[in-house]
Amino acid sequence: MSAPRPSFEILSPEEWTAPAVFNSPHSGRDFPEDFLRLSRLPKMTLRKSEDCFVDELFLSCVAHGAPMLRARVPRSYIDLNREPYELDPRMFSGELPGYANTGSPRVAGGLGTIPRIVSEGEEIYRGRIDFAEARKRIEQIYLPYHRTLSALTNAVLSKVGEVLLVDCHSMPASASAHVSPQLAGGIDVVLGDRFGASCAEDISGFVEDELRRNGLRVLRNKPYAGGFITQNHGAPHRGQHALQIEINRSLYMNEVTLEKTMGFHEIRAILEKLTAALLPYLEGRFTQQQQAAE
Repeated sequence: MSAPRPSFEILSPEEWTAPAVFNSPHSGRDFPEDFLRLSRLPKMTLRKSEDCFVDELFLSCVAHGAPMLRARVPRSYIDLNREPYELDPRMFSGELPGYANTGSPRVAGGLGTIPRIVSEGEEIYRGRIDFAEARKRIEQIYLPYHRTLSALTNAVLSKVGEVLLVDCHSMPASASAHVSPQLAGGIDVVLGDRFGASCAEDISGFVEDELRRNGLRVLRNKPYAGGFITQNHGAPHRGQHALQIEINRSLYMNEVTLEKTMGFHEIRAILEKLTAALLPYLEGRFTQQQQAAE
């Protein structure tokens, strides 16, 4: 099987001036035809796991001097926010290699690197698939994607001494309802910094304050504290900050038809204001940190 090319792309500013990298690993919707033939589900159902339009919501980062890495293949085909070999043995014919992580909670839920289900719990495949198919997707898409993401963040780190990775996601409206049932309509944004382990408190706090200032209801780390990308790229003691941002889909799209609503333009404008405020803040903060270390 072969995935469409390119499977991901870098959207680069004319001049890279900001000490940040934006990442959208779940907004891809270029479906390989051979994947569709293997699936028992129509494309519309496969898209239920997608972070629809999230790349577009955050796209103003490019105009403000920061690059965006975004996937073009769908999350239902390969999930780039997992370990490289989080695999569900129930999906595959034959045994998996010993290095596969078959026991993670994500695998148990059917949402490993090669997902078994879409977000609504429906089985993706008609039958079992070969491990060789999983390995090809991982080697041809997953590993190059993560090498590229590391290269982007390391480029800032080597030049500035610190970097912020903004990991851009969306969440179903129902995801946070149980966390704050006292708030009608739930939470608008969840920030994940792994309880401070992946991003400095002042950076997370700055983002939270800016979003609240624009009228959004924000929670930190509940129910999403950050996934593999946040964990893997967040090491504040080394100047590497990673912050996951989850936007409530009902704010900007119809979750049934997957179409944009009038709210799309409002949320995009709020996120542009956030970006316009955040990037100068980072520049000043990182410069002060570098001067203090000299």
